[in-house]
Amino acid sequence: MGNFQGTGVALVTPFNDDFSVDYSTLEKLIEFNISNGVNYLVVFGTTGESVTLNKQEKKEILKFVIKLVADRVPIVIGIGSNNTLEIVEEIKKTDFTGVSGILSVSPYYSKPTQEGIYAHFKAIAEATDLPIILYNVPGRTSSNMLPETIVKLYNDFSNIIGVKEAGNNVAQYLRLLKIRPNGLHVISGDDDLALGIVLAGGDGVISVIGQAYPKEFSEMMRLGLQGNSKESYKFHYALLDVTEYIFAENNPAGIKCVLKTKGI
Repeated sequence: MGNFQGTGVALVTPFNDDFSVDYSTLEKLIEFNISNGVNYLVVFGTTGESVTLNKQEKKEILKFVIKLVADRVPIVIGIGSNNTLEIVEEIKKTDFTGVSGILSVSPYYSKPTQEGIYAHFKAIAEATDLPIILYNVPGRTSSNMLPETIVKLYNDFSNIIGVKEAGNNVAQYLRLLKIRPNGLHVISGDDDLALGIVLAGGDGVISVIGQAYPKEFSEMMRLGLQGNSKESYKFHYALLDVTEYIFAENNPAGIKCVLKTKGI
């Protein structure tokens, strides 16, 4: 159902001064990442400011990205909300030609129970055949999707293939790695924890800072997946300060500042 190992990056959406999408910069960013070894791209994640892009912008951006990437790396798109029926309808109306998977965030604001989270993703899984990566980010949703719920969803729906875990909770990561069934992708959504999680058995990362340092971050993940902790931690420590800096205020302001400084 898709192999999302290694380094995925949650792309920013560049804008012009008039708030229109800056497609020339988006092209530069994508080419920079592909040429430097990123394994897959994520469009319309939190870092891409998906909640403030309108439907027409999303449609045009997706079309542009698919044409530019031309199957060189997989493309994952973020489709998520606390409105289950709305997400199901969006999935049914979306042309997924050229898309390899969906990243879908756990329902936010309404703070559902684990049973409610399960029911939400059940409806989404039954609306598409595409691989689905669950997204647990309790710091933004105010609701924590537990490892047992993730495992139950994986066992019950063949197209739910993994989770982007971004709870910044090492104990929860390790609990998930301990109980996960064979084949369940555990993907870090925490840049500062990603290497440690991969060395503990995780499958990779969907990164924010990785799009500014794709060569270094991808090499770190590659070495980590090989179990080479000594060499991989050299990259981790080199990137540690800038990774902390980009989240000092909010996301994506920090990563956009780094990308601007780098001339991207």
